[in-house]
Amino acid sequence: MRMFGRRAFLAGSMAAVTFSGSDVLPAVAAQKRVAVIDWAHLETCLALGITPVAGSELRQYRKIVRVPEMPDTVADLGLRGSPNLEMLRFVEPDITVISQFYEYQTATLATVAPVLSLPSYEAGTPPYGLLENSAVALGEALAIRPAAERLVSEVADDIEAARERVIPFSGQPVHVISLGDSRHFRAFGADSLMGDVLTRLGFENAWRDDTSYSAAAPVGLEALAEQRDAGIVVIEPLPADVGRSLPDNALWNALPAVRDGRVSILPPVNHFGGLPSARRFAGLLAAAVAGWPR
Repeated sequence: MRMFGRRAFLAGSMAAVTFSGSDVLPAVAAQKRVAVIDWAHLETCLALGITPVAGSELRQYRKIVRVPEMPDTVADLGLRGSPNLEMLRFVEPDITVISQFYEYQTATLATVAPVLSLPSYEAGTPPYGLLENSAVALGEALAIRPAAERLVSEVADDIEAARERVIPFSGQPVHVISLGDSRHFRAFGADSLMGDVLTRLGFENAWRDDTSYSAAAPVGLEALAEQRDAGIVVIEPLPADVGRSLPDNALWNALPAVRDGRVSILPPVNHFGGLPSARRFAGLLAAAVAGWPR
């Protein structure tokens, strides 16, 4: 007879974890043991007060996502594209949550526990509404639908509050980008989380070409000068050499937005995040543009 099994050990380890602040709802009394592959659903679980028994690429998650904070008790399954099945079996989940991007793993994952696939992003579709629906569906599956509905409502309220703070900039065109090197950027379009939240805040997305879920293929910095009144929001992380060289980059400094002081650099935000990342981006952006000239 197993007197002190893996479930008992891990449950005891997680008992000491508590959450505070508006980014995480109070945990429910009885929790299913949840493993999560997709980062959008992983951060949503945490925001609902559910501590997963396992998640994927947690070291990178802690660098990029940051909020909600990832407890040390969560086991790391390794790469999202090829999770460690031995670790998954060890933590004995009741359910494994994925998105449609990982459905090719369903048959393998289902040998360990039932699999729940919830959509997160669709090409050509602004994702916010889809993320709301998936958050509620996740809450339903975990028997905490009221908490999920409360999260949806609270995030919507927070984004509306951020919109009210930036009313003086309503209609302002803005490029939201990431920098890959000193001469190229990726732009976040209408079907990205950042692009969707940007327009919900009342800004105009200055990038009008096609993107795919997250960002367009790398484009030369000179394209940022095509709409001269557009601001620029850069999302970290920056490659080390770019961070050092950007202040002296002649091409960068020649951009109208840079010359006019309509540039902000934001801390990392999950490009493929859920509602918590939408809320985080809205708050960071509203605070950043407050210093722009009107």
